[in-house]
Amino acid sequence: MAMDPSSIFGFRYSCFILLVLSAFSSISLLYWSHCSAPCYSDDQTIVPKPKQAINLLSFPSAWNHLSFPSTTTFKHLKIALFVKKWPHRSHAGGLERHALTLHLALAKRGHELHIFTTSSPNSPFPTYPISNLYFHLTKPTAGGYLDQALVWKQFQAQNSFGKPFDVIHTESVGLLHTRSRNLSNLAVSWHGIAYEAIHTDIIQEILRAPGEPQAFALTERATKVVDEVKFFQSYSHHVATSDHVGDVLKRIYMIPEERVHIILNGIDEEIFRPDFAKGKEFKLKFGIPESKPFVLGMAGRLVKDKGHPLMFEALKQIFAENSRFQQSVIVLVAGDGPWGARYKNLGSNLLVLGPLEQAQLARFYNAIDIFVNPTLRAQGLDHTLLEAILSGTPVIATRLASITGSVIVSPDMGYTFSPMVASLKEALYRVWKDGRGVLERKGQAARERGLKLFTATKMAAAYERLFLCISNGGETGNDYCRYQLPFHLN
Repeated sequence: MAMDPSSIFGFRYSCFILLVLSAFSSISLLYWSHCSAPCYSDDQTIVPKPKQAINLLSFPSAWNHLSFPSTTTFKHLKIALFVKKWPHRSHAGGLERHALTLHLALAKRGHELHIFTTSSPNSPFPTYPISNLYFHLTKPTAGGYLDQALVWKQFQAQNSFGKPFDVIHTESVGLLHTRSRNLSNLAVSWHGIAYEAIHTDIIQEILRAPGEPQAFALTERATKVVDEVKFFQSYSHHVATSDHVGDVLKRIYMIPEERVHIILNGIDEEIFRPDFAKGKEFKLKFGIPESKPFVLGMAGRLVKDKGHPLMFEALKQIFAENSRFQQSVIVLVAGDGPWGARYKNLGSNLLVLGPLEQAQLARFYNAIDIFVNPTLRAQGLDHTLLEAILSGTPVIATRLASITGSVIVSPDMGYTFSPMVASLKEALYRVWKDGRGVLERKGQAARERGLKLFTATKMAAAYERLFLCISNGGETGNDYCRYQLPFHLN
């Protein structure tokens, strides 16, 4: 149905306002990171101030910048986790991978973990040789979510058995806000919020092909933002997984700053690390010829919102206009989805490997010269970027707030592009012309920063300290909520 002129004007005006808000969000983030105590220098390092103790709950930047013990000497906690799905093998999204990495690390640090999640109807549930890790399974609802009534009964039973839970953690809305009210020792981790998704909707509308029907997602999304602003208040503590989301939760969602804590995602640094020999072995296994001097890599779900139509078109145009690029480059695609078959149509130098197990994925990162993430999803902090960085591989990614604010914070670590074919092509040509020497230096710089911020050890230590702090109600007099300056600089 055609829109009348006033509706069209209103739609465009809404887009304009949202873009202005997004820009203001970024400006505010810069203000806080440079003007709030403690201050940061231009290279993102903390500028030490006179020795004093601060209240961690009011710390304005990512806790990953702080130094906490890598092995716990604190009291052991009884922790409840609500997550709608537990990862199975290589099929897992970022939220599930975060839940797996974080909570296995906490269990290994001696804490008692009770995980409330859904059973897998098509495969056996994974087991782990950890005695203090307990799973409480329920059949998923028709929509694949946790049955709130059943998991709440399970939670109450475990809460009354022995000592009650010291802290409750929910990955996104695993535990709905209707159950979370009045739980002062609860923290929710957000891996994507509706306000971020508005950027995705704008990109999708801009990239809409002629003749493709117009989506009205923006109007629906604005309503969802309003809903989130209202019900997010029902969660006592919020963990933002990127600097950008932390700023949005404080300003746009109006959550008091002492209830918003930024802890950047981390990945297992023992698995994802530089290993030239394994990278070479990976190339041999998949028949990648040594005559191809330049290897691009992509990984994840091969679907539209991950930017694969954009990448497909950029590669198609480059191959058509530059035979030297096509002859000197090979593209490895790890993952599955509808765009896998289409990539194969681009020629023999596109190898679609299918989904890879974690160990194989680590070898994959070591086999490529640069990792490309063309995502159109402006939500969360993508794990694949962090895996590549810890493997010593430079990255090229879409210029989205969470990525440029937390991951590719300078050209020394990689490349960014606007989500348009022309911009992506320009970035790919720049990477190609820079060559392996430049890429190796960028990869080394990215890994150095990654080891300071994006390891599972750093993430788990930060969450542990937060959980210890809020287990006593988050009182400012609680020693676990206090951090002694000067900082151990990262």
